[in-house]
Amino acid sequence: MKNAHQHKLIDIGEVIQNGVVLNLRNWQREDVAMHGLPEAVEHLFVLLEERKVDYVLVGGVAMLQYVEGRNTQDIDLILAPEALSLLPEIEVTGREDTFARGKFKGLWVDFLFTSHKLFRQVREQRSALQPFQNRTIRCATAEGMILLKLFALPSLYRQGQFARVGIYENDVATLMQAYTPPIPPLLKQLEPHLSAGEMKSLHDIVGEIAERIRRFEASRNPGNQNGT
Repeated sequence: MKNAHQHKLIDIGEVIQNGVVLNLRNWQREDVAMHGLPEAVEHLFVLLEERKVDYVLVGGVAMLQYVEGRNTQDIDLILAPEALSLLPEIEVTGREDTFARGKFKGLWVDFLFTSHKLFRQVREQRSALQPFQNRTIRCATAEGMILLKLFALPSLYRQGQFARVGIYENDVATLMQAYTPPIPPLLKQLEPHLSAGEMKSLHDIVGEIAERIRRFEASRNPGNQNGT
């Protein structure tokens, strides 16, 4: 899989701060922290390191390792559900079997638990160390990010969250075009976690994305269409 994206080291705190400040809807909300987020981000990762929490970074910040211009306002982590007990400073505001959401000094943190087999597989099989400005962090690989995006799409469609659908499908398309990962094994890995109808929809979505990429590549290299 080719490494298509090289850039300066990412400052996660700056990314989160900019994401919150540039979202104009946040300016009218009293429950949104507009300042101090870089310090909160730094403190969170210090706690994770000090308490030896085995985690993988996913979500928008991890995407920035692979694509430019991605905007995000929170931190997304895969970890074991019992690991939350090591982080009592985080105020858990919502929790389900395999997901939780919490707040840490004004910073929103989403958790995907390894009690879900797919999330555990991403952590164990599709993650790698990536350099950031202040530390090295284990992140989902491009293939791991595609898995998580595709897995989430059927639920987003059911909920009618079409803005997020567009973002996730664009993320998948960008990763597919930039890194050319083998897609059939990823779809096979998703089969135990989605219905037959959902898998058919994903095959259709991936097929449409692949066709768009083919047309894009052909437009960039018109001579290739004639075998030249």
